[in-house]
Amino acid sequence: MTSVAEKLAKKSTRKTASKQVRLKLVYVDFWSAVKLAFLIAVCLAIVTIVATFLTYTVLVQTEVLTKVDELYATVAGESADLAAILSIGNVMGFAVVVAVLNMVVITALGAIYAVLYNLSVKITGGLLVGFTNN
Repeated sequence: MTSVAEKLAKKSTRKTASKQVRLKLVYVDFWSAVKLAFLIAVCLAIVTIVATFLTYTVLVQTEVLTKVDELYATVAGESADLAAILSIGNVMGFAVVVAVLNMVVITALGAIYAVLYNLSVKITGGLLVGFTNN
């Protein structure tokens, strides 16, 4: 009699046949593409806001903005105050506006790409994709 471990060892030594399937992608669901584009846009908006905050914090801590403010005051005159223009509120407000605009644009582009792909499938026949089971 053979043990269960020996049976399992015999099963694991033989290779399973790899089966490949080639399919054509002939349709992209419009709402799925819009939802995916929106989720990607939300992620990029969060990255934009966090990266802006971190960059601003590094520039303030290294006093780069102070040096730029001094240079700006020298060139533009003593009445110029670049530090008031580049305050944390203004910078983060601008970052939020850019993030929201990017969300709208990326979501719209996802929808446009889905429609364009679905229209181009009628001409090209679709995208050939290969799959395997291993």
